[in-house]
Amino acid sequence: MPEYQLISHRLCPYVQRAAIVFAEKCVEFERVDIDLSNKPDWFLRLSPLGKVPVLVVEEQGRREILFESAVIAEYLDEVLMPRLHPADPLAKARHRAWIEFASSILADIYGYYTAPDEQAFARKVEAIEAKFALLEDQLGDGPFFAGAGFGLVDAAFAPVFRYFDLFDRITQSDLTEGKPKLRAWRRALASRPSVQGAVAETYSEELRLFVRAKQSWLALLDVAKAA
Repeated sequence: MPEYQLISHRLCPYVQRAAIVFAEKCVEFERVDIDLSNKPDWFLRLSPLGKVPVLVVEEQGRREILFESAVIAEYLDEVLMPRLHPADPLAKARHRAWIEFASSILADIYGYYTAPDEQAFARKVEAIEAKFALLEDQLGDGPFFAGAGFGLVDAAFAPVFRYFDLFDRITQSDLTEGKPKLRAWRRALASRPSVQGAVAETYSEELRLFVRAKQSWLALLDVAKAA
């Protein structure tokens, strides 16, 4: 069995994807958290893009470095059981496309928690709500994206919804309101042990402090709510 080392940041949603896949495969790995605002030289030598996650794979004297969360997740799914991607090529391609869609929502979420004023914040809310509406139309009976089986696409969306466990408390709103299938999917992912274990118990408070440091509109709402 290869040895795996996952280079990560404690709040990174893309790292969570890889951690969830490892947990679903019941495979142990070493997790090394770094400070992305002060990247160590050894990390920069490993990561061509200077981003996490990076997976170091060591097997029989061979050492390989993988980067980009989708690549890491697909590699792990190819070499470790159980399979989390559909076997059918067309279904697999569809799942890959929706994983990219999850990444586009993560980009919107970045704009959401860094928006400098109410107008910019409202634009990001609108963008996320529109994508959530598209997702609602794609979902079936659940509990997961493709039905009863948990897949890589679920691992990609779990970190998306986790953000809103905190954000909904700050804004006193719920962007899944009026979307019953999406809301049920969100609950199913949140209750999954692999999803729960992908972050530290202190994740919510660490995320709150991270957002406040941005001095954004969301940060101002949080400070005002706490006052």
